[in-house]
Amino acid sequence: MTATLDRPLPVASPAARSTRSSWLGFSAVLGAALMNLLDSTVVSVAAPVIRDELGGTNATLQWTTAGYTLALAVLLMVGGRLGDMVGRRRMLLIGTVGFTAVSMLCAFAWSPEVLAGGRVVQGAFAALMLPQGFGLIRDAFPPAEMAKPLAAFGPVMGIGAVLGPIVGGFLVDANLFGTGWRMIFLINLPLGVLTAVLAWAHLPKVAPTAAGTRLDWISVALSAAGTVLLILPLVQGHELHWPAWTIVSLVASVPVFMIFVRGQSLLARTGRSPLVEPSLAGKRSYVAGVGFATIFFAAMGAMFTIGMMLQIGLGYSAIGASLMMAPWAFGALVGSGVSGVLMAKLGRTLLHVGLALMGVGVLGLAAVYQVVGVELGFAAMALPLLVGGTGMGMIFVPLFDIVLGGVEDHEVGSATGALSAIEQLGVTLGIAILGTVFFGIIGAEPTAQSAVDAGSVTALVAAGLIAIGFVIGFALPRQARAGAHG
Repeated sequence: MTATLDRPLPVASPAARSTRSSWLGFSAVLGAALMNLLDSTVVSVAAPVIRDELGGTNATLQWTTAGYTLALAVLLMVGGRLGDMVGRRRMLLIGTVGFTAVSMLCAFAWSPEVLAGGRVVQGAFAALMLPQGFGLIRDAFPPAEMAKPLAAFGPVMGIGAVLGPIVGGFLVDANLFGTGWRMIFLINLPLGVLTAVLAWAHLPKVAPTAAGTRLDWISVALSAAGTVLLILPLVQGHELHWPAWTIVSLVASVPVFMIFVRGQSLLARTGRSPLVEPSLAGKRSYVAGVGFATIFFAAMGAMFTIGMMLQIGLGYSAIGASLMMAPWAFGALVGSGVSGVLMAKLGRTLLHVGLALMGVGVLGLAAVYQVVGVELGFAAMALPLLVGGTGMGMIFVPLFDIVLGGVEDHEVGSATGALSAIEQLGVTLGIAILGTVFFGIIGAEPTAQSAVDAGSVTALVAAGLIAIGFVIGFALPRQARAGAHG
């Protein structure tokens, strides 16, 4: 396998690369991103059905979603660094093949523990394929043509975000060939094979940008240990009634992260390659951006609890819950389009407008839950979901480029990789924290009323997170960094 991957490919001129083959290679990048997007959203829709068949606790239910994003968060920077060291095309192929194979394991899981473990491994392979995307687009297209694929990337991903939960709900309820919820993983087989074939045939082989560089596995271990020490007790704590080890674990995560930061500084001083550029810690705007991104993505964990409320408490089917939440996804698509037009003009203000709308939408949901109660329907939830989703979408497009506004050119790669990891960590924290609140209120024997009460409280907690993010946002750069993703 390695010898074949190392076989030199014909060197194409820029003009030749900007052809049908370039776009087919772009399709491979898009396919990898869409597989991740699908698998990071559909499980929250299918989770109650999965628990009905496989059994398990509320904690294992959370782990089917949180385990994926946790592994992705821990290893995303590693995946990006490996792409620099051994080649982006190779890492995309390894990640895609591994992701597809582990999807089959998840599809045939015989226990909730096997499924949760498979999801962790699936997230690890996603961390190998996802960071290669923008670099591979840059390799496949000459600079003059870069704007076209990048302009297409955002809207397609937005449509994927809209359709992901709906497709997941349909696959569960359709029960194709008697597979039920397992089809949400089986669908990755044709998608993964097609993505791998397109990548093999049409992505150019480009020499690694950091060939010969060694990955510091101590840094990887410290980063992973700190993240697990933080997330594990948040997911398991309520289920186990907060034994002493959960508190010790939370406290221990702090010194582990401090040692990691010190280690990155030492690596930089001795001329080796750190996972994160230590100079970023001295940039107030970037540190604030990390806090902003963590809180913003954590607040998005409210969508996980809405799906649980509708299915576990109110008896909605998977497709019914997906359609109920569709206004949020549609609003996100609209908000993304609006922010793309206004980003250059409004800069940081766009983030505050988006957060304000997101907060209004979430508070609107809390109010609707209290007023309508167990008679919740599409008409009652549609408007606050649409407003909240529009606000969320307005933040997605400009967030990275605004956070990177005060970063130096040589720090952009490290800063972008760290932010991508923070995005996944924030999502994982949100599911852990809001899931803990939700399941703590709904109780061991859920009723429609306890589910609505739990949904209302978690919406208020999410609104509190949004308010904190709004304040932190004033420390971000006023304008976006042009071409940060290029």
